[in-house]
Amino acid sequence: MAVAALKITANAAQPQPDQHINVSSEIGTLRRMLIHSPDRGLGKVVPSKAQDWLFEDIVHLDMMRRDEYDYYVKILLYFLDPDKVRGKIADLGPDSDRSFFKPDHADYFKSDKVIDLQCLLSDILADETIRIRLIAAICGIERTSFRTQQQLSQYEPIELAKIMISGSLPDLTMLFAPLPNFIFTRDIGIVINDHILLNKPAKLARTREALLAQYIFFNHPLFTDYQEKILEIPDNEHAFLLPDADANRDVTRSTLEGGDVMMIGKRHLIIGVSERTTLYAAQQVMRLVFSKNVVEKVTILQIPKKRDYMHIDTVFTQVKRNVWVLLGSLARTGDEAKKRDVIHFFAPKDVSEDLKIMQFSRGLEHKPIEIENLEDLLIDISKNDLGATESVQFIYSGNNEFPFGAREQWTDSCNLLALKDGVVVGYDRNEKTADAFRKAGFEVIGAAKLLARFEQNESSPETIENTFIMLPSAELSRARGGSHCMSLPLLRDEI
Repeated sequence: MAVAALKITANAAQPQPDQHINVSSEIGTLRRMLIHSPDRGLGKVVPSKAQDWLFEDIVHLDMMRRDEYDYYVKILLYFLDPDKVRGKIADLGPDSDRSFFKPDHADYFKSDKVIDLQCLLSDILADETIRIRLIAAICGIERTSFRTQQQLSQYEPIELAKIMISGSLPDLTMLFAPLPNFIFTRDIGIVINDHILLNKPAKLARTREALLAQYIFFNHPLFTDYQEKILEIPDNEHAFLLPDADANRDVTRSTLEGGDVMMIGKRHLIIGVSERTTLYAAQQVMRLVFSKNVVEKVTILQIPKKRDYMHIDTVFTQVKRNVWVLLGSLARTGDEAKKRDVIHFFAPKDVSEDLKIMQFSRGLEHKPIEIENLEDLLIDISKNDLGATESVQFIYSGNNEFPFGAREQWTDSCNLLALKDGVVVGYDRNEKTADAFRKAGFEVIGAAKLLARFEQNESSPETIENTFIMLPSAELSRARGGSHCMSLPLLRDEI
């Protein structure tokens, strides 16, 4: 069956003719995005496998859903698709049956603005050819028996999608590992203007995620008009000829995750080189976007290869045209602190020394510009890419106080999603960072309180400004990813 002829199931997020895919900044008003709600696979993570499955802790799944992630969804809907949720907040609290939030339930909110990847996967699995191919591919990756392959083919698309993501059957029997990181939709791909870059995860635990994403983007009708604009990072064609030790070196490996890619301005892309993204992959992406004239400027930003940081969006994100939140120890303030503190001479090498920034322009790749520190880069972006006329402000993780800068960065104080210019979503546990937002002139408000204001018409997504929205986060923060990680924007307004 041709992709264009694929029928959409009841769960589908059906695109409207006047909508499209385009992201040219981190702060333009968000109009459409991909998410994935915590699934039953998260409840199957065990201590002995948590590290292998890239999860930092054992989470309480029901609490993560009811008390935390559901508030994230309600906030997203109020800003992107308010008709789905306005007037219903009182009935959608933690004590509800949660059918509104379950992608496989008849009462699911079914938004075409806030779209769960599980819905898109179940849609494409309605095609017999796609179902057969994807089952075979997954069973090959997971090294299952042929009987398991036959067993999977008996399930309906909606349930099969849940099995492929969670790794478990309806009776909770585990067939293969869960995908607990699938809630971090940012990592599977990113929209660069009107192109879609598919990423290549660094860890084997995320191989199935990449395969599911590939099938969704190349087969779902939502992306039919963008088939020629899907970018895939090529492998090193000679890597398989190298000894394993050489094939796994950063200079030959091609791995990249979306947390290391920021579409920061209409013609400017930032790519991080980190624990999860290699320099080789960054170079390949730069060549791709330059050759297709997608952007004019690429900044490659190398950060220390530490689990604390993982991706560049764990150390900085944009709040407003002229406001950024970032980790002080990787910024100029870290250098200034060293100068004031002579005892630092005897301390281990500071991580800020591993920060390297190189900026390339299309057609002048052989003449890059080296940028000395992170603040200089961000000031340049605010002023020259985004036209900020006000002075550029920096809000530091933990208010740049020891030890809160590092503690709160670990719980995603720098990993914020901008719903519009100056309105961001973060975690409530990062109290010192919230204090820094207040000092910068922002209102800091809990998600539940803001939703109550919206319901009482005391405020609205259209009128709200300079606001840090705090999500409950006791369980979500254990997963080591914030609201920026839990989002894959498909459409933003140009700023």
